[in-house]
Amino acid sequence: MKSAGKLFFLIVNLIVLSCSAAYSFDGPFQVRNQYPIFIHADEPFLDKAVMENSLSLSLSHSSTYTVQSSGHWDIYLDMEITEVNLRYKRIIKNFIEFDMDVPVLVFSSGLMDGFLHDYHKAFGFPDYGRSQRPLNELLYEVRRDGKLIVKGSSGIGLSDIRLALKKQLVSSDGFGLSIKADVELPTGSAKKGFGNGSIDAGVSLLLDKRITDSIMTYWNLGAVFPGNVRGYEKINLKNYIHGGAAIEAALSSKFSMLVQLQGQSAIYPTTDLSAVDRAGFLLVFGGRYSSGINSFDLSLSEDIHTTGAPDFILNLSYKMKM
Repeated sequence: MKSAGKLFFLIVNLIVLSCSAAYSFDGPFQVRNQYPIFIHADEPFLDKAVMENSLSLSLSHSSTYTVQSSGHWDIYLDMEITEVNLRYKRIIKNFIEFDMDVPVLVFSSGLMDGFLHDYHKAFGFPDYGRSQRPLNELLYEVRRDGKLIVKGSSGIGLSDIRLALKKQLVSSDGFGLSIKADVELPTGSAKKGFGNGSIDAGVSLLLDKRITDSIMTYWNLGAVFPGNVRGYEKINLKNYIHGGAAIEAALSSKFSMLVQLQGQSAIYPTTDLSAVDRAGFLLVFGGRYSSGINSFDLSLSEDIHTTGAPDFILNLSYKMKM
């Protein structure tokens, strides 16, 4: 965790040293944690305080390997997830922003196991036991005391739809503060792992702070109150806190670099499994191209705490301001 923090601040320093002129900013990468057993628990993404009218489409792909058992729990996750998310934002009467997210998930065995095995072997990184499983074979099961709770398989399904309201409290030159509240509707199948079968709710504070004419920072802090997982058996999830920080640096009128760190506390009840019981953190970095009302984001997310997050998330997003 210390080395990851040093890497984060090194990237930030390099960005700060490379910029100088006045530009507009478009907010942090809107990437959420795709850890399979957490993704339906109203997983947050970093957001900016400024309200906007926009329509965006994002494509995210992640790989997860957690095959662990304890005295009471068996959590078997060897899979890849592709998420297509349609996001709509609309300012109502110049007063409040309405947001809607419609995510579709694809569970698959994927094609990355061989590459990840060679990557870990080449650099001497731990592979969490991945090499002991057959390559590119999906496994998604959650059991407690031998009783099946969730069993996923290859396929496509609608996940839980999220509705949110954002109200800007402070807006001044170089500074913004907003509050955001959301609910997540149980539109995805809980037994197959596409949803949790319950209504979730969350609230967060969003702060934007300009550092220089070419550098903007974003700060988020919030809490989520997830409902129960209503699969084959019921699981009571924990309320959890989350937060993050991002820095966006404009390199020109069209290109910008971003790096962000986001994390959250544990969500599942105590399982005595290190991959699930500890807080999860993602380091996200990439670039943005903006042209007129259109923008394109490309980012890579790394699990820096080896717990509660996929091994990596690759995200490509397109946004059109309206």
